[in-house]
Amino acid sequence: MQLLEKISKAAGNTFAIWVIIFAALAFFIPGGFTWIAPHIALLLGIIMFGMGLTLSLQDFKAVFQAPKSVLLGVVAQFTIMPLLAFLLATVFQLQPEVAVGVILVGCCPGGTASNVITFLAKGNTALSVAVTSISTLLAPILTPALTLLFASKWLPVSAGSLFLSIVQIVLIPIILGIVVKLLFKKQVEKSVTVLPLISVIGIVAVASAVVAVNAEKIAETGLLIFTIVVLHNLLGLLLGFVLAKALKLNFADQKAISIEVGMQNSGLGAALAVAHFSPLSAVPSAIFSVWHNISGPLLATWWGKKMEQESNLEMTTDNSKKA
Repeated sequence: MQLLEKISKAAGNTFAIWVIIFAALAFFIPGGFTWIAPHIALLLGIIMFGMGLTLSLQDFKAVFQAPKSVLLGVVAQFTIMPLLAFLLATVFQLQPEVAVGVILVGCCPGGTASNVITFLAKGNTALSVAVTSISTLLAPILTPALTLLFASKWLPVSAGSLFLSIVQIVLIPIILGIVVKLLFKKQVEKSVTVLPLISVIGIVAVASAVVAVNAEKIAETGLLIFTIVVLHNLLGLLLGFVLAKALKLNFADQKAISIEVGMQNSGLGAALAVAHFSPLSAVPSAIFSVWHNISGPLLATWWGKKMEQESNLEMTTDNSKKA
C-alpha cells in the first residue's frame, strides 16, 4: 500500500507531464487510444466519485468563514469564463462545432486540479476546495443554462439533455462517494491517498481519447484552437486575480480565485461535447486539459518562489535589526 501511495503522489506531482506525453502519443498514434472514447463519461464519473470520497463538512467551513470570497469565486467562475468564451468564438469567427466546444468548456465548473495548483502556489486551499465543490454541485443547472444562452447562436442546444448528462456524470457519482465515505469511513481514509493516481489516469485517458479521435482535425485547426484556449485560460487567470484584488481580498485568496476561474473541468467539457455535439466540439476541452496543466503549475511555481523570496527577505531584515 505504501508503494502505491508513493506512486500516487508522484503521479499527482508530475500530472502535467503525463497529460502532455499521452496527448502527443494519441496525436501521432491515434489508433492506440480511440478505443477509450466510448468510455469518457464512465472515466469522468469515476473521477467525480473519487472527489465525493474526499469531501467532508470541513471543506465547506470556508463557505461560512469567508462567504464573500466563496461567493465571488463561484460567481466569477460562471461569468468570466463563459463571457470570454463567447467573445473569443465571436472575434475569431469560429466554425460552429469549435465555437460550441470553446463555450462549453467555458461554462463548466472549476477543475479539481485547481486545488492542487492553489496549494502549490501557497494560496488559500480551503477556499479553492469550497469554490470547486460548490461550482461542481451547481453545474447541473448553470452549465446547461449558460451553454444554451451563449452557444445556441451556433448550434441547437438541449439544456435538458445536458442537465441529465451532468447529473449522471457529476452529481450522482459525487453523492455516491459521499455516502460511501459516511458508511465506510475507516476504509476510505486508508485508500484515499491512492485517489490522485486514479484521477491522473482518468484525466490523461480522457484527453488522449479526444486527441486521438480528432487527430486529423487538430492537424488542420489545432494552432487556431490552441491560440484561443491559451487566451481563454490566461485571461481567466488574470481577470480572476484582478477582480479579487479589486474587492480587496488578501493575496492568498487572490491566488485561489485566479486559479479557480482560469482552470476548468475540461474532462466534463469533453464528455458533454462528444455526447451532445460532435467529436470536433471536444477538441477545445482536450487542448484546454493539456494547456491548463502547463500554465497552472508554471504560475504556482512562480508564486511559490515569490513567497519564499519575500519570506527570506523578511527573515534577513529581522536578523539585521536584531544584530
